[in-house]
Amino acid sequence: MEAIQLSLFSNKEETIPAKKPKQAKLGRYERIQRELEADDSDPYKIFIDVESHSMPASDYRFVDLFCGAGGMTQGLLQAGFQPVASVEVNPIASATHIKNFPDCHHFCDDIKNLNSQQLLAEIGSPEVHVVAGGPPCQGFSVAGKRDPNDPRNRLFREFVRVVSEIGPWYVVMENVPGILTMQKGAVKQAICEAFQEIGYPHMSVAILESATYGIPQIRPRAIFIANRFGMQNPYPKSQLLPEQYKAIELAIDDLPEYTPIPEINHEWTRHSVEYMERLAKVPPGGSLYESYADAFKRQYPGKPSMTVKENHGGTHIHPYLNRVISAREMARLQTFPDSFIFEGSMKKAMWQIGNAVPPRLAECIGFALISYLTDMALNKASLVNKFLFQKS
Repeated sequence: MEAIQLSLFSNKEETIPAKKPKQAKLGRYERIQRELEADDSDPYKIFIDVESHSMPASDYRFVDLFCGAGGMTQGLLQAGFQPVASVEVNPIASATHIKNFPDCHHFCDDIKNLNSQQLLAEIGSPEVHVVAGGPPCQGFSVAGKRDPNDPRNRLFREFVRVVSEIGPWYVVMENVPGILTMQKGAVKQAICEAFQEIGYPHMSVAILESATYGIPQIRPRAIFIANRFGMQNPYPKSQLLPEQYKAIELAIDDLPEYTPIPEINHEWTRHSVEYMERLAKVPPGGSLYESYADAFKRQYPGKPSMTVKENHGGTHIHPYLNRVISAREMARLQTFPDSFIFEGSMKKAMWQIGNAVPPRLAECIGFALISYLTDMALNKASLVNKFLFQKS
């Protein structure tokens, strides 16, 4: 039976119309981003023009840890990389990953139970060029002192362990930008030190705004990149200025307005007539609820989407329709192709999509890596000897 959405929060909550029209915010974490860009103390970070990219000269293989539904996997695959293994504990997200990447060897379990060498042995022990993933990194105590017993810290430590055991040429770690200022930068420093301890001494950090790569969504991400050969850490250059960002309508306008298509996850919670009347009063940037101002916000027409996420079956409100955006519309705003189908219920699909890395962002990161991986492939022996000499 299809659910009818009456109200998800207290009945005392009323629709609160904005006192004046709100303006879309086309940038977040700009101060941190400017500080990172102005900091010239990292000689290993370099930005690459990926608009005229080349496909890999050979099969560059990657492992995706904490892969979720597979946003990072999809993006690197689009860049020409080969997904050889992935790890995800959530069974529904794992089912989605398996459905969309049937040739990728998938491990559905807690990462602490992963024997990485056994995992690779099952697929012929190939050399892994990239390990990517987005582990939680909030388990560091204050003053730069790390608490190994903090349960939040364990997942990050497991990520580092697996990287150490696999020994990829590059490691790419994704997280929220706020992690860079946690505990006045101590968490960022601890992350870099952890990778230095396992042979990745020159970790670079940058904030990449998804919208600058043609993604119709404001979604900044902190990207950590390091390698084990002392090479530079390449990032994709921004491609669009704020006034060139893609509007939300370009991504979703061709989908039916009020006719669901379950086969492609174009579904949303069916609202009651009274609920739709309340939605009709919410202006762009305004929220249906006063006490939950970051939930049930109406998208701005003519602008890129606000960061998409799932809120108890209700995502952001459509820019001009009186309903929340559908799971497929969320997926479009994340740049998943329509052929990418999410397993589980509508709410679980929305949860998977809201937690994913935009495939287009991962694709651009992959394009930036290609020329450096090719250089490593051609000069690996000399690079290893040079790096070992520098360390001695």
